[in-house]
Amino acid sequence: MEMIAFTVVGILAYLAADRLLEWFEVRRGSRFEHRTLIFFVLLLVLALGAFQLINLLVAPSTP
Repeated sequence: MEMIAFTVVGILAYLAADRLLEWFEVRRGSRFEHRTLIFFVLLLVLALGAFQLINLLVAPSTP
């Protein structure tokens, strides 16, 4: 079950990073020169944050 959660969250993080990047570019009025790098950073931050949250919620608490 945990593997499915990580997969779904990974897909959602990918889509969210894409939307965020497009939103930033629309607000800026032009495309970023290093668009791939910015997308990677957005995806990395979203994925690591979400995966850490899943680990906190799923992992058994230790005394």
